[in-house]
Amino acid sequence: MYQTVALTLPAKKTIALIAHDNKKADMLAWVKANRDRLAGHTLCGTGTTARIIADETGLPVRAYNSGPLGGDQQIGARIAEGQIDCVIFFWDPLTAQPHDPDVKALLRIALVYDIPIANNPATADFLIRSPLMEAAYTRPVQNFQATAEARAAAYAAGDQL
Repeated sequence: MYQTVALTLPAKKTIALIAHDNKKADMLAWVKANRDRLAGHTLCGTGTTARIIADETGLPVRAYNSGPLGGDQQIGARIAEGQIDCVIFFWDPLTAQPHDPDVKALLRIALVYDIPIANNPATADFLIRSPLMEAAYTRPVQNFQATAEARAAAYAAGDQL
C-alpha cells in the first residue's frame, strides 16, 4: 500500500567513509588502493577516520563528529536529506561499541533510503568497481509522506490498516 518516488544518485557521488578503531588501518589501506577512483567523488567521514584519510592520502574529506560523539547520526541525517549517496563503513563486529545504537540507526537509515553500503573491504571493492559508481543511478524509494497520508486517510475512513 505504499507509494514510491524515483530518486537519483548522481554520477559524482558523495561517499561517507567510516571505520571503527580496529578497522581504521583497513580503511586507510582500502582508500590508498582506490585513491584514483575516490578522487572523482566527494568524500566525507566521521572524525578520526576522515582526518586520517585526509592526512595520509591528501584527498579532501569533510569531517563530521567522531562516531561516539554523534558522527554516525550526522551521516544518517545527511542520507535522509539526500546529501550522501554511498557509505563505506568498516565496522568491527567483534568489539562492543559504546555507540552501537547509533551504528544500527545509521545502517537502518541507509537501508530505508536504499543507499549502497559496504561493511567490509570485499564489498567495498565490488561497489567502487561497479560501472554504476561512475554513472547516475535512479532507484525507487518509498514516499513516506504519501504513505503516511494514505494511511491517515484510510484510518479516517474507518478502513483497517
